[in-house]
Amino acid sequence: MSIDLTQNQRFEPPQTTPELPFTLKDLKEAIPSYCFAPCVSKSLAYFFIDVGIISGLYAIAHALDSWFFWPIFWLMQGTMFWALFVVGHDCGHRSFSKYTWLNDLVGHLAHTPLLVPFHGWRISHRTHHNNTASLEHDESWYPVKQSIYEKMTWYEKLLRFELPMLIAYPIYLFTRSPEREGGGGSHFLPSSPLFRPSEKWDVITSSICWILMVTLLSFLTYQWGWLWLLKYYLVPYIVFVIWLDLVTFLHHTELDIPWYRGKDWYFLKGALSTIDRDYGFINPIHHNIGTHVAHHIFLNIPHYHLKTATEAIKPILGDYYRKSDQPIFKAFWHSKNHCHYVPNSGGTVYYQTKTPLD
Repeated sequence: MSIDLTQNQRFEPPQTTPELPFTLKDLKEAIPSYCFAPCVSKSLAYFFIDVGIISGLYAIAHALDSWFFWPIFWLMQGTMFWALFVVGHDCGHRSFSKYTWLNDLVGHLAHTPLLVPFHGWRISHRTHHNNTASLEHDESWYPVKQSIYEKMTWYEKLLRFELPMLIAYPIYLFTRSPEREGGGGSHFLPSSPLFRPSEKWDVITSSICWILMVTLLSFLTYQWGWLWLLKYYLVPYIVFVIWLDLVTFLHHTELDIPWYRGKDWYFLKGALSTIDRDYGFINPIHHNIGTHVAHHIFLNIPHYHLKTATEAIKPILGDYYRKSDQPIFKAFWHSKNHCHYVPNSGGTVYYQTKTPLD
């Protein structure tokens, strides 16, 4: 299953996808049992370390107030915003702790400052994980059919396949793609097709927290001016959004990752349609989110056990395990330029490209 496209090779998709020679039970039994048990003290330590670093960076930026330091601050702080989001990501998967109230509390504390409605995101992200690589039901960076691609205007292609796509996340929060089952929808409204009636108050709670955060930012901007907002919040926020979109895109967009229609899809096959990435020295900073294959198979493994779980299941997965050591921005450039659409028909399909492979 794994391929190397760095030597100008063209990927030839298989005609059929064989049934998996292992089961979810086989994989679970290979992983040490402690990997499935979150440790509250360890989870909280990661949260408070991230908050401490973010606070320290703000203190240094305020003390120096130097235009030589601001670009460094923006990059570092935006990356730490992304790290904090990943902690909230564990809360959303209930892998932060065994206590729902603690997951929800820390999830809101991690996500609200980043203008992410925790419950709204948690529920739509659950949909993504429950339907990974399903052309009909997946939520994240799913491909378009060739017929749709050919009808897209130049500016639609520009937004989807060029650099602006790396700041698309805030738009997605307000207006889910109308191509999905049930049509579009907002992550802030309990009436959205994203949510069940029983989730109404969860969605309302997170939306209220989001409004309070926007109100706080508005008040601070009124007090200290637009330049304050730009320097202390807006630019780091954009860096955070770029990280979020980049990582999500890279883990689900590659020429050899299959997508499935209808009865050709089931959970384990879909969960394996992702790829691990190496972010270099950033790996421990953003809590090893690059270990994405094991995460998609077992959502309840805390981030600090994913590397152990990955090593445990690799011998069983064999060629079904995908990992790329290609530099991140080179991998992004390649996938952005060559993963454009999938065929209009077929139970198992792969990305096609409108341009020759370089």
